[in-house]
Amino acid sequence: MLYISLLSVFIIFLDQIIKIIVEHQLFLRQSIEFISGFFSVTYVQNYGAAFSVLTGNRIFLIVIALVALLMIYQCFINGKLLNKIEQITYGLLVGGIIGNLLDRMFRGYVVDYLDFQIFHYDFPVFNLADISIIVSALLILWMMVKGEKRCKK
Repeated sequence: MLYISLLSVFIIFLDQIIKIIVEHQLFLRQSIEFISGFFSVTYVQNYGAAFSVLTGNRIFLIVIALVALLMIYQCFINGKLLNKIEQITYGLLVGGIIGNLLDRMFRGYVVDYLDFQIFHYDFPVFNLADISIIVSALLILWMMVKGEKRCKK
């Protein structure tokens, strides 16, 4: 549990520091291109979930995040002896969820800033918390395929 907590706190801290820097250095929708035609840092305020779905449902998204955190703890973490990959997975997941949850609670929106164009497709702007959630979800799928994790509750 200690490793999960430390990794979560690290993700939350780094995510929030980057968001503060982006908010203080860029105007809304301002973009700084780092790799021409591929990667920019763009300041976006997302009032919904991924891809701006459920825009305007802040309270609902906060409740969903809190319920998800409770379920993750009860189903996958509480009382379990977890191997290193499981600890990393749940540390990333919890850190990512809390990172975006803090934005919704205290800013009223999620700060997104990572902006990629892939094969001339302008991918939706996202953040470090989103990356943590996606990587952990992929790791969970991998563990499920490998049969390494089951929830019996």
